[in-house]
Amino acid sequence: MTALDKSGAADELLVGAEARGGGPRRRRVRADARGRVPLPLLLPALAGLAFLLLPLIALLVRAPWRSLPDQLTSTEVWQALQLSLVCATAATAVSLVLGVPLAWLLARTDFPGRGFVRALVTLPLVLPPVVGGVALLLALGRNGVVGQWLDSAFGITLPFTTAGVVVAEAFVAMPFLVISVEGTLRAADPRYEEAATTLGASRFTAFRRVTLPLIAPGIAAGSVLAWARALGEFGATITFAGNFPGRTQTMPLAVYLALQNDPAAAIALSLVLLAVSIAVLAGLRDRWMTAS
Repeated sequence: MTALDKSGAADELLVGAEARGGGPRRRRVRADARGRVPLPLLLPALAGLAFLLLPLIALLVRAPWRSLPDQLTSTEVWQALQLSLVCATAATAVSLVLGVPLAWLLARTDFPGRGFVRALVTLPLVLPPVVGGVALLLALGRNGVVGQWLDSAFGITLPFTTAGVVVAEAFVAMPFLVISVEGTLRAADPRYEEAATTLGASRFTAFRRVTLPLIAPGIAAGSVLAWARALGEFGATITFAGNFPGRTQTMPLAVYLALQNDPAAAIALSLVLLAVSIAVLAGLRDRWMTAS
């Protein structure tokens, strides 16, 4: 018997075993094989897990649980919480209005330099936030490239205002939404849009009535990520908008300031940000599991 015949006979035996009930056993064997982790991999994995979890555990252990309600209901903390929620929501809305069409442009059209444009769009993901804040000042500041025109023509001044907080947060959060929506658009079948256009619908109507419902999960996931990123923004905000209580002081800025004067308040605000991050991960878990 040749090697090919032996392979075919083995396949037949395997199929017969599965038909006689050998399938579950085979799956158990594979599960057992996956469960065996080599010791050289297990030890660094556990060390990495401890490295990531230890600071969070320390935050929970040292949290002032008895005085936490008083900390969270203080005027300064409440102002920072309210401002952070409002600005993060507004920044997410700006990201939706500008980011979804941008993602469609990158996913559905072919133009010279598209790869370079995509790199520029994702640049804020790796750009240090303080550098982003400096760039925003040079562009939209009172003496900036565009800011001086806004100030002279319309009397609009963005730096060190609540609107400046929204601009800074949208600058760092929009790439998360663009990446998520672009990936969903590339996975969606474009033939549905083509069918709508052949039936007489315009490209915008096809986008509004066909494409948007198809990519709604990707838009939702990208919006949550963008909102969470905007909520935790620090460097670009303090550089472009400053740190004025009640006007530009968001939760991360309040944590930084409270850490110097009132560590208990800093821990309380950190717990709020931690709870928001856990909620975001829990909300996106089903999508990640489905994608995997």
